[in-house]
Amino acid sequence: MILIADGGSTKTTWCLLNETGEESLFETEGYHPFFVGSDSIRASLEKNLPQEVKEKACSVKRIYFYSAGGGYSPETDGILVEGISGIFSSARITIETDLLAAARALLGDNKGFAAILGTGTNSCIYDGNEVTANVESLGFLLGDEGSGSYIGKKLIGDYIREVMPDAVSNDFFDSFQLTGMELLNKVYEHPLPNRYCASFAKFAGEHLQEDHYYESLVEGAFHDFFRNIVVRYPNYREYSFNCVGSIAYYFRDLLERVVIDQGMKTGKIDKDPMKGLVAYHLKGMTNTKK
Repeated sequence: MILIADGGSTKTTWCLLNETGEESLFETEGYHPFFVGSDSIRASLEKNLPQEVKEKACSVKRIYFYSAGGGYSPETDGILVEGISGIFSSARITIETDLLAAARALLGDNKGFAAILGTGTNSCIYDGNEVTANVESLGFLLGDEGSGSYIGKKLIGDYIREVMPDAVSNDFFDSFQLTGMELLNKVYEHPLPNRYCASFAKFAGEHLQEDHYYESLVEGAFHDFFRNIVVRYPNYREYSFNCVGSIAYYFRDLLERVVIDQGMKTGKIDKDPMKGLVAYHLKGMTNTKK
């Protein structure tokens, strides 16, 4: 029995998979090792795991944890392993990047381009086995162009600087009841500012048809993603554009418009990688038996 986890900054989607291919899906909080500790992870799992999963914890022999902050250093990976092993003590835990999760889910064992547009951003060239090229997204503070947090930052900035249309500004205030200064303080005081800023992307999506401002804002964020990241991959136009993430999924029409404008063909765009990851690991389990 194996456990697959897609660990984003906001939430973690899990799938318990047995040898016959039977799946059990559930969700917990996000466990980004840059922002949470091992004790916090263990406490959250104890609180949020379904009872049936807790009862099967000792039967889980492998855990593949794909993390938004995993796969980068032994120290941060250790935080995840220590927290998870506190519950799943019999499992061998492998920490991989969320980028490899996206590539495996979107491309399987085929080579190509894969990206993530969710709370944060990432992208790569994949050779069918591993990531071979990655243009650094620079994270929430310095980059993450095209992500939910990036769209949220642009929206917040326009509101505070009073450069958005009056109708948009009025709708924004009616929704959140915050002055510019109050909002600025909230951003800097929030324990997880990337998640907080990303939450405002939902506001843009809900009002997308009401004013051209929103469409321009989101399209601009996607153009920034291409301008600063995607075009830096040699021969990027030779690949189709494959992407996972809530931002890619819910703003698909605008994203496809930018993809075409940038000279790429649209490939798979999925909300999350779990379906593809299950197929990938189920194939691996089947091949192991042969």
